[in-house]
Amino acid sequence: MNYLLTPPSLDDLIRLLKAWRFWMLGAIFGALLGAAVYYVVPPPFRAKATVNVDFNLEQAWPQDTDRQQFYYLERESRKLEEIAWSDEVMEQVSSESGFSVEELREGKLQLSQPAEAGWHFYADDKNAQIADSLASAWAEAFVAKSQAEVEAGDINEFVRLEATQSKNLPKERSIPLSGYFLSGSIGFLFLAVFVALFFKPSNR
Repeated sequence: MNYLLTPPSLDDLIRLLKAWRFWMLGAIFGALLGAAVYYVVPPPFRAKATVNVDFNLEQAWPQDTDRQQFYYLERESRKLEEIAWSDEVMEQVSSESGFSVEELREGKLQLSQPAEAGWHFYADDKNAQIADSLASAWAEAFVAKSQAEVEAGDINEFVRLEATQSKNLPKERSIPLSGYFLSGSIGFLFLAVFVALFFKPSNR
């Protein structure tokens, strides 16, 4: 096979299958290479704070109408999400951390939440303690602002929020070592297949 647009022949596929030992060694080599990258240029730490959000559906809609409950959950969830990224909350976290609002919004902070129960506030940084303080400050600022909105009547009065995990947060790398193993193996195997198909040695 000498051309990129030429489909592989049966001989090409047979040659690839016969080289199974090469693929195994290549996968191991690629995984080791990925691990080396992980330790030489490690991904940032990620801290996770948790806020429990209880919408109290039974009290808000005692008639048990599914459509109204769904609309209520969606509406209040969107309000809370907007509060989490609001200027006031971001500026408070910025003043406590020293990072600009732009940095916080453009990858430093991440929000993952279901409709109800635990909302997770993630913060990434090369320093584990900074990631911890960022996630903690964000979760606490969110709870304070949301409770103020509940008292002001802008959020339904039945919504209850509590920062259940905002101190001594769990911290781990934002990308696990297994991800580097897998990426290294797949990357090396892809390169090896490309070389084997398109750079067949001549028999002269």
